[in-house]
This record gives sequence, structure tokens and C-alpha cells, in this order.
Amino acid sequence: MPDLIENNDKQSLVSFKPRARLLIQLGDQLIKNESIALVELVKNSYDADANVVNIYMENAEDQDIGIIIIEDDGFGMSPEIVENVWLEPGADFKSKQIKEERTSPKYSRSPIGEKGIGRFGVHKLGNIIELTTKADGFNEVYVKINWEDFNNYKYLNEVPINIIERSIPKHFKNGKTGTNIIISKLRKKWERGIAREVKRSITALASPFKNDDSFLPTFDVLDKPGWFDGLLKWEDVKDFSLFKFKITMENSSITDFEYSFMPWPTMTKLNERHIKINDDLIKTFKTLKYKNDKGKDESFSLSNYDIGKVIFEGYVFDQDPFLLKMGVSDKVGFKKYLKSNGGVKVFRDGLRVYDYGEPENDWLNLDFRRFQQPTKAISNNLILGAVYLERKSSSDLVEKTNREGFVENDAYKFFRNSVLHSLEIVETLRLSDKKKLKEIYGATPKSAPLASTLSEAKNYVELNIKDTGVKKQIIKYLDKIESDYKKISENLLKAAGAGLSMSVVVHEVEKILFEIEKVLKSEKTSNRALQLVTHLSSLIDGYAEIIRKSSQTSENISQILDQALFNTEYRLMSHKIETVKQYKTYRGTNKIKIAKNLLIGTIMNIIDNAIYWLDQQSFVSIEKNESFIKKVFIDIREEEKFLNLIIADNGTGFLIPTDDITEPFVSAKPGGMGLGLHIASEIMEANNGRLYFPNEGDFEIPSEFKKGAIVVLAFKK
Repeated sequence: MPDLIENNDKQSLVSFKPRARLLIQLGDQLIKNESIALVELVKNSYDADANVVNIYMENAEDQDIGIIIIEDDGFGMSPEIVENVWLEPGADFKSKQIKEERTSPKYSRSPIGEKGIGRFGVHKLGNIIELTTKADGFNEVYVKINWEDFNNYKYLNEVPINIIERSIPKHFKNGKTGTNIIISKLRKKWERGIAREVKRSITALASPFKNDDSFLPTFDVLDKPGWFDGLLKWEDVKDFSLFKFKITMENSSITDFEYSFMPWPTMTKLNERHIKINDDLIKTFKTLKYKNDKGKDESFSLSNYDIGKVIFEGYVFDQDPFLLKMGVSDKVGFKKYLKSNGGVKVFRDGLRVYDYGEPENDWLNLDFRRFQQPTKAISNNLILGAVYLERKSSSDLVEKTNREGFVENDAYKFFRNSVLHSLEIVETLRLSDKKKLKEIYGATPKSAPLASTLSEAKNYVELNIKDTGVKKQIIKYLDKIESDYKKISENLLKAAGAGLSMSVVVHEVEKILFEIEKVLKSEKTSNRALQLVTHLSSLIDGYAEIIRKSSQTSENISQILDQALFNTEYRLMSHKIETVKQYKTYRGTNKIKIAKNLLIGTIMNIIDNAIYWLDQQSFVSIEKNESFIKKVFIDIREEEKFLNLIIADNGTGFLIPTDDITEPFVSAKPGGMGLGLHIASEIMEANNGRLYFPNEGDFEIPSEFKKGAIVVLAFKK
């Protein structure tokens, strides 16, 4: 490689010359809004061991005379720190403290700020800043900066900054320490909405669930006392939650778990329910898992990165009108509060990490998940949640320079997946409690609220209206309302049925396509794939039949079982599941009237569930160092009036009540659609049969399957 410098070349040593306006740009471009600008200053107070941080404004609507004051009672800054740290953009003072694991003297806090640029967010708020600070044993320091002056100088090092040391303090007297910042010449005219948003942000800096009185930030507008009227607080809505939880995750598993269903005092027909770590559902899903790119469950450990212990707690609400009327007086305020404050926030060493949990940052995709699973999933406006991290042990979670959350590296992905994993368990538990809630207090079809109201109205008219003509006229209109309502209901049910039928088709098509993929990867020939595609075509025809009230034919149940197992053979093999085909020894009545393709789909659904739950049992056994062979048992049993098809496995068993699991969109499987057993049940009813879950002793089956899931398809002979 030739030399870079030849004999006649000139060489000069130069350095970067930052422009004076760079600091203004930092404030404008790295700090998104007024809330985050103030939060950055509050973080400095936290790092300074402050107990109280008071933020208040005067003349907020007038940019010329309006001021913002931030004052804390922390340990303040010495003249040297002001000159060499506070006035040094990008100072590594705090990052060194973090690396050396040095904590604050009074409250043992690890520094929250570390990049040394957050304080320049004051430019977002106003053009003039006056800093007064005093540390114990040092003179009081006063600095005034007019950001507009920076436009008069070309380079940053040319801007003169005058530091005044006061031997006799003017502000922090009688041995007091702390920092006071006055911001004037406001950058914008403040309005009520902005102030309320800032109030919400400052209030949310510390988790409402933890009563840590060592750090109390406040915000007020002194000459506008009415600006915060009607702004609900956490204490105002806390008691309206119906579900709460607290989950601890370390290394590769959940180490502690608490879930509670807490009916309101007005819900006298319901009892509280509490679930702990030793519950079967929790034990099954203790291992942290996520879905990889191929859609498969894969376990992971937080200890692969410096993430440390993750604690996730929250309160979950219900906004259904029929429940709100049982106890919420300010329904509008309640909904507004949840809309503004709902979501899952992140706290590190007790202080908020922005902007997780803000309305514009749905970092867990809660609203999208709710759209996919409307019955089960929890959206942002239904949860007030908090995730806690420890600063010392979470160094691989790095905050972005623009203060909008963590850098989305692999550590962040594992952290996020751990929160989602535990949330899915909460959603499963909540689902069964919510079902009970709606059965007793909900506006279900059984309660027929409109029909009941109309009946009461007719009785009232009959008893209280004397004029026969008027009475007949009113009853005539009430009858018309009832008739119109029934027509509307029927049309809506048809529309809903069509939508469900489409979901059914998609659900089944996905199963067959997945099987085809397995076959194509495992076999060189395409004959088997062709047979599966043929079955897929006939299956779609079968669902077209059920929509048209499908015709039934006399079929051999053993042959149907053979076909269903043929269709799932490669999945069973790839999951190393042994199939006990006890039905092969059956010699009784074999013929049943059924829509063949639909029954094959039903059996495949049940086998699909068995595969998943056998895998979960296998995960648990591996953790316990126990040997476990995954098995599915299939048999046919004949009774006087029924021919029973029994499908059992030796997996986890049913982890939610069997009364619930045939309901649409109800599933204990994380991310599951909750349609499989519902479809199976509907198909059995459409074919004069039934799907049920037998009690112990109803059928004699091998003991190794008795704790697993047992499903019976009963056909009328």
C-alpha cells in the first residue's frame, strides 16, 4: 500500500469545531415534547438524591413573562461539577459511576441519566435558563444562559458563560442544599391541555403501585388552579379493577406468580379467586418461551444477557357498560383516565423509562393482539401495568439517545418476550373469570334484556292505563318494537355466523397446509401431498355443506380415524409422539351417519391440541429431569344408544375449566385462536352427536392417560 503522504504534501492537525447552535439543535431534536424535557430535569434531581422535586409555572399563557421553576432538595453541585460536568455536553461523569457501580450517598441510587445531554432539553421549554445550586461545603453557584445568544457566535467554545460563586448563599440558606432552575422567555404559549399532559407525565414518573416516599415529583400551575380539575388520580380508579397480578421472572422461568380476581362488593354472586405459582397452568408455562420465525415455541433465558430480574405487575379493568353501571359513577372520566394512562410502563430503579406505556407507543402490540383475539387479549385501555428492572443488572438494556425507550437489540427482544409470555398466562386466567362475570351479570342472550323490558312495559300498560284505545295503541307499538328487534337480531346472528364460518375455514385450511409443508420436506414423492391437497379441497366443500346444513352419509368410523391419522402422521412423527391405536381391536358396530370430511377435520383438531399440550408436558419433564414419552390413545367404545370415540393423551390435561373451552376464542394456548374445540363441538351437534369431557370412571382407559386430556365424540346409533 503506497504512503498516504508524499514528499511535497502538506500535513495539518485539525479538530472538530462544534457550532454554537449545536446545543440548541440537541434540545430541539433529541427531546420530543415538553413532558420529556421536564422529565429529563427531574431525572437529574433523582440522581442527586432529592426527596422532593417541585415544578411549578406562573403566567403559563404568556411567553414573555411566563416562567417554569424546578427545585429539588438534592445534594446540589459544586462549582467544579457545574463547570466540568453540567456545562460539558456528553460528559461521561454518570456513565463512569454506573460502570464503577457507585451509588448516591443517601438513597443508594444508581444514576438514571448517563449520556450527559438531557439537561439541554431545557431549550425546548424556554430561551433563558437560570441555575442556582449548592452542595454541602461549597459556595452557592449561579449560572444564567440565554440560548438566543448562541446564534451570535459561530463556534461553541466562543460562547461566554459567566459562573458566579456566592460565599453567602441567596437561595439555599441555613445549610440547605439542592438545585433551582428558572426557565423564562417560554418557547410556546402553554394551554390547559399541555399542562394536563405534563401533569400526567410527572405523576407517572414513579409507579403508582409502589409507595416509595423517597422521591416525590410534583407539578402545578400556580395562577391556574382550575386547569387540573377533574383529572382523575390512580387512587380514584384503583378499586374499579377486577383483576390484578404480580409476576417475577429470573433466568429462564417464572419464579413467583400471583393472580387475583376481585369482584366488586356489588357483585354478591361471585367469589374472589387467587392463583399462585403452584397452580397447574402456571407450572406448565413457568419456562419462558417465545415464537421463533417458524412459529415454533422456543425457550430462552434472561441470563443470556445483562437484563436481571424482571417484575411485572398490573391491574386489569373491564369497560363493558353492563358492568360499569354496577359501580362506576363517573364513567366518562373513568374511560378517559384509562385511555390516557392505560398500558404497560417500564421502571428502572423505580423511575420511569420513557416512552413505554405512552398512548403512541404500543410496545407490546396490545391493541393489535386484542384485534386478533377480542375475547381473550387485553388492550392498552384495559390495563395499568408496570415492569420493574434493576439498574445494576440491566446494562444490556440501553436507552436511546432520543429518550424513546431502549435500543431494540437482542437483550430488548428477550426482555419484551418475557413480559408477553407472562401476560398471556394472565389473559388465560382472566378469560374464565370474565366468562363467569358475564354469565351472571352480563347482557347475555339468555337474559334477553329487551324482551324482559318489553314484557314489563306491557304489564305496566295493562295495569295502569284506563283508556282502552290508548292502551291498544301503546301495546301495538311495543309489539312492533319486539318484532323489529327479532328481525334485526336474526340478521345480525346470520352475519356473525358467516364470519365464524370463515374463521372455521381459515383455521382448517391452515392445518392442512401445515401438514402439506411437513410432507413436502419429508418425502421426495408428491403423491402424499396430492392426497392432502385433495382432502383440503373436499374439506372446503365440507364446510360449504355445513353452511348449507350438510347432508350425512353412512361411514366407517375406523376408516375415518385411519384417514385423520394419515393426515397428521408426519406431525406426530416429528414431535416424537407414540399413537396407541386401540380402536384397531374394536369389533362392534362401525357405521355412523356423519359428514365425513368434517369429522376428519374434528379429529385432526383434537390431535393438534394434543400435540401442543404434550410438548408443554415434555418441557416440564425436562426441567424436572424426568423421563417422559409423549402418547396419544384412541379407542372406540359402544353403548346401547351411542358409539363413543375416545381420544386421550398423557399431557398436561385441561388447564382451564372444561365448561369454558368449547366457547369460541377461548384457549389456554398462548396465541391460540380458541376455535378448535368450538368447531369440533359445533360439528358434533350438527351431526346429532355431542362432544364432552368424561368424568373419572366413565370409561376404563390406561392409567397413564387419566391425568391428561380426554375427549369423547359420542355418535347416536
